[in-house]
Amino acid sequence: MLRSYLAYLLAEAEREVNRGLAEALAEEGVTVEHWRILQALSDGLGHSMSELAAAVLMPSPTLTKAVDRLVDDALVYRRQDDVDRRRVAVFLSDRGRALAGRLDRRVRAHDRSLRAAYGEQRTERLMRELARLKDVLA
Repeated sequence: MLRSYLAYLLAEAEREVNRGLAEALAEEGVTVEHWRILQALSDGLGHSMSELAAAVLMPSPTLTKAVDRLVDDALVYRRQDDVDRRRVAVFLSDRGRALAGRLDRRVRAHDRSLRAAYGEQRTERLMRELARLKDVLA
């Protein structure tokens, strides 16, 4: 009965995809959520906590705890904006950048395995349709 609802099927698929991703990241001691943060920061621009929360799909209190842990692990750092002293941005440290590079290889391998299992064309079509669904609902 639950599988007749789109919301349920999306949640179920997400759980399975993230389970495999978590296994790939576990060897580096990183969670899916931490990978998302590191990946979002890998552009080198620095992001406010609100920008980061939106990018990594996390509520602000949860993100704050995750960033605190990444700061403790010397993977990211916070820096006050030179122009707007009220704004604090989060950046990758050199150590975080190195880890993000290693994680990217693992995530790309995971993505290739998903595409191989589901089919390249079907995967591309699914990604386009999910993006459209998100746009329609936004």
